[in-house]
Amino acid sequence: MRLLGALLALVAGCGAYRLLNAWLLRRARRRYPLLPKPQRGAPALLYFSTPECQPCKSVQKPAIQRLQELIGEDVQVMEVNAAEDARIAAQWGVLSVPTTFIIDAQGRPRFVNHGVASTEKLLRQILKISGVKNDAKHSHSKPLT
Repeated sequence: MRLLGALLALVAGCGAYRLLNAWLLRRARRRYPLLPKPQRGAPALLYFSTPECQPCKSVQKPAIQRLQELIGEDVQVMEVNAAEDARIAAQWGVLSVPTTFIIDAQGRPRFVNHGVASTEKLLRQILKISGVKNDAKHSHSKPLT
């Protein structure tokens, strides 16, 4: 009986997380004009951090730099200091840092990642929205480690 209760709580938690992400993406789509426009025709990564955020410095920033090494100018990276631009962070629904949004080539937010997102996860999300089925396009790039 306890196992069933725990399973139901887990399912409810996962459902609530998905609903929160869907709500944040809808909200972000309406509030997008508050940021500098990304270059149309290419996906963008919007990255919220603060100067005091240690995971931002030690894990997220290197993951984003690695992503840029892998795919170069195929993605535009926009960083927002959530401490300085608290209004923008609040309007995007950012509750903690690091938070990343993946924005498609048409300028619509498609994915949100709360906490650290690995290079592999960010790359998968970007490839998914760009319509590329595999990373053959980037076969000249260094392998993920």
